[in-house]
Parts: sequence; C-alpha cells; structure tokens
Amino acid sequence: MIQTDVLIIGTGIAGATAALRLAENPKRRITIITRDPDAHESNTNWAQGGIIHRGVGDSAELLVKDILEAGAGASLPSAARILAEEGPRLLQEILVETSGVHFDEDGPGKLAYGQEAAHSVRRILHVGDGTGAAISKGLIAALKKKPNIEWFTNATAVDLITYPHHARDPLAAYQPVSCYGAYVFDRSGGLVHRTLASATILATGGLGRIFRNTTNPRGARGDGLAMAYRAGARISNAEYVQFHPTALAVPGAEGFLISEAVRGEGGALLTPNGRAFMEDYSPQWKDLAPRDVVARAIHHQMETNGFSHVLLDIGSHMEASAIQERFPNIYAACKKVGIDITREPIPVVPAAHYFCGGVWVNEWGQTTIENLYAVGEVSCTGLHGANRLASTSLLEGLVWGDRAARQIEDVLNNNPPKNLPGRDNVPPWDESALTSDADPALIQGDMQTIQNIMWHYVGLVRSADRLSRAIRELRHLQNEIETFYRSTKINDGLIGLRNAVEVALIVAQAARHNRQSRGCHYRQDSVINEGDRLI
Repeated sequence: MIQTDVLIIGTGIAGATAALRLAENPKRRITIITRDPDAHESNTNWAQGGIIHRGVGDSAELLVKDILEAGAGASLPSAARILAEEGPRLLQEILVETSGVHFDEDGPGKLAYGQEAAHSVRRILHVGDGTGAAISKGLIAALKKKPNIEWFTNATAVDLITYPHHARDPLAAYQPVSCYGAYVFDRSGGLVHRTLASATILATGGLGRIFRNTTNPRGARGDGLAMAYRAGARISNAEYVQFHPTALAVPGAEGFLISEAVRGEGGALLTPNGRAFMEDYSPQWKDLAPRDVVARAIHHQMETNGFSHVLLDIGSHMEASAIQERFPNIYAACKKVGIDITREPIPVVPAAHYFCGGVWVNEWGQTTIENLYAVGEVSCTGLHGANRLASTSLLEGLVWGDRAARQIEDVLNNNPPKNLPGRDNVPPWDESALTSDADPALIQGDMQTIQNIMWHYVGLVRSADRLSRAIRELRHLQNEIETFYRSTKINDGLIGLRNAVEVALIVAQAARHNRQSRGCHYRQDSVINEGDRLI
C-alpha cells in the first residue's frame, strides 16, 4: 500500500503542471502514475498545432470573444475570462522559465505567431509541428528534478477509492462521498495496490479511442471519466465530441493528425477532382471555419459524392522549404507513406479528436466529490462549450493544473481532510477466487465493436434512430463485458474495455437527450438555429 499527500493520475500538461506547482512545497509528497512505461506518453505529447499566447494587437477581451463564438453559445464566460487573463503569464512562467520550452521565433527574440481557425488574430505559439512533444519533454524534465515526487509508470488506475463505497464501517453510508486515492494495477508485477491520498487529481486525457477513427493515443479510452462516473461525480456536456477535420487517410497511417495549422498557413480543402468546397459551407471563414463546420463539410462531401477522402493542398500556397521547416513531422510522416506534401495534396478524413465535456469542475478544478479534482481533457470547466477553439486545450491544462494545485495546497495547509482512512479501513484488492486469464481476442473484438457502433451511430451526424440503436447495443455489450470483468483476472486491456463501454454509453445517452444541434453535436433530425453553421 502507498500513502501520499497528492495522487496525480496522468502526465500530460495538466497533471504535470499540477505536480510541478505542488512540488514547490518541499514537504509535500506527490505520487504520479501513468499507464505507459514512458512518462512522456500522453495526449499532450501528440499535440501538433500550438498553444495560445497573446499576439500582436491581441487582448484578453478578443480571445474571450473568439472562445465564446467558437463554443456556439455554450462556453462559460467566466472560464474563458480565467484562461485569457491567466494563460499568457503562466505560459511564460511555467513553460518558458521553469521548463525551458523554446518556442519558434520570427527573428531574434521575436516570437512567431501562427494563425488557426476561428481566431481573430495570429496568437498561436508553436515548436514546429511538435509543440505538445516539446512541452511534455520540458515539463517531465522539470519534474524529474523534484525529490518529493514519486513516479509509478506502467501503472493503470482501476477505480477511485471512495467513502462510503469502500468503507468497512456501515455508518459511513451516511457521509458525503469523498475520494481517498485509487486502486492501481501494476502492469509489470500484475498486482493491484491501494494508493491512499489526501487529494487525488484526475488528469487522464480524453476518450477518442472509443471511435473507429481517431487522432488520440491508445490510452485515450476514457479511463478517468469512467472512474469518476462510477464514483458518483457529475458529468457535463458529454455529447460534445469534437472531430478533427483532417486526419491522414492512407493505409498504415490512419489517424495521424494533419494539424489545423496547415490550413492556418494557407492550406485549402479540395474534392478529389480538385474543387475547393469550403466556401459553400462557410463563406466568411472558408477553410478556417470552426472545426465542427469543416468536419461536417468534409463528411457531407464524402457521403454525398461517395468520396473515400478529400484533399488538403498546402504545396500550392507555401514554398517547399517553408513547409519542411514549419511542418517537419507532418512532412516526414507523409513522405514515409509516399506523399510529398510540397508537391501533392494530402488525403484526409475527419477523426474523433477532443472531448469538450467531461467531469464537471468548478473554477479551481474541484469535482462534486470531496478531495477529487480533475484537470485537462477529462474535466469540463465550461471553457469549450459545444466546440473547442483551436489550441485552447494545452492552455486550459496549464491554467487549471496550476489552479487545482494552488487550491489543494491551500486546503492541505489550512483545512486538511479529517479521518483519513488507514490500511485497515480500506479493503485490499481481492482476486483470489478468479481463475480465468483475460482473452486478448475477446477484448480486441469487443473494443472494435464499441468503436464501430460509436463511429456509425454516434459520430459526426446523429439522429434519434441511430442513437437509440447505439444505446441498445452498448447496453447489451456492457452486460457481457461486466460479466467478463467479474470473472477474469485483471489486466490493462480489460480495464480499458470496461471503461470504454461505460463512457461510450455516457456519450450516446447525452447525445440522445440533447435534441438540439449545437457545435460538434449535430442532430440531422432537429431544427438547427445556428445561422452560418447550417449544413
């Protein structure tokens, strides 16, 4: 059993920022767990485009305006204001000064600002097209210097330890739900350990892997959302799953993200026969329309005309040397599969990319469960509303990682949780009666079934009939998976499968409940009242 002050589940920008802030107190004990053997592996590490700063002629007011417009009327103004006012300072303080991240420059000492969809000005800082990897590298390096941080890699959180659920005392049933850590599966040793903490931070990322086409890493299967839901936390805006318009559509490289920054630098979307089509859907923004508009426009072109993909042309709008300098990773990945993006357009399709909803949190990252916090993509701060503005996610993780850490430090210093459970008050994980090993074929088959259901029935275009079909099939599958889970020795794949079907149902049910099309939730059987978002 492990005892710590703060347990952080996840090592992306949100979890890493929280850990870095908490570690400033040398007496504070922090434990970080991540399911991958490499601490760098996270949604942050995969982020290409960039992170919002404050560009020339920019202001907090202008950024708030852009966030609210992109959010299709569902973004929380106070959250947008917090991000716009605190974000630039924290970027400089935590990423540049503490973590040593060096953003691209347009001349000595002059930051290079990129343009992305639905932004009024150029305000996006980047490190080539590997911004997230550079941020992750800097943050992890800074964390490794902190002696009061303990690391557990190759470890998967199974469930949150909550009272009264895991209390031995029957009278605890009358107390508010509180979190005291998590059961954690050691993938290398095969054992589940109790990890007790005064405060727990979920920083587990998104859920893109519940869809057939996604830009997300393998671990993005909704683990944190599922654990919080089972513990009784409030979930908000689960119907709003953002599909990135442009993922590489080449056999062997499916799901590789072609950053929105490519369109920000002049890239144009074309049909396979070479016709530019975005003006048909968004005369004002054209190729720089909000992501939900662009993704549905591509989907509409593919569905109407039988296209297997559309094309993204940057070679006609940018010099070859500039393309290779600005987008080295995209250039190399496409070159590897036989596409020279300086000479020919890129085949692209939409793919599940970002979860705009999540575990409800307040302005300090607190959930509705005592001692439990959520930051980054697993959380719902209200910032993204119905459609995330490009490059807000990294900054949101930075801002709310910092805020959650400050709140936890204040609580632990001034009003620490009382009656923390000890070893004897939390039951150990018991698999003594289980004899079956998890069959990887069953796990893979069930996961593919979930992904296909979600892609076809809960994807870019939804309807009551599709959603009802999805819910019926997912409920049946959930019963089968839960029976499988209760009779089988645990492993990472089984944990992920159980979580995936849980969050798939959460998303599908939220989508059926909301009959109004808004942002990235598009109901073809509803009346749409978003003006230029009609498709």
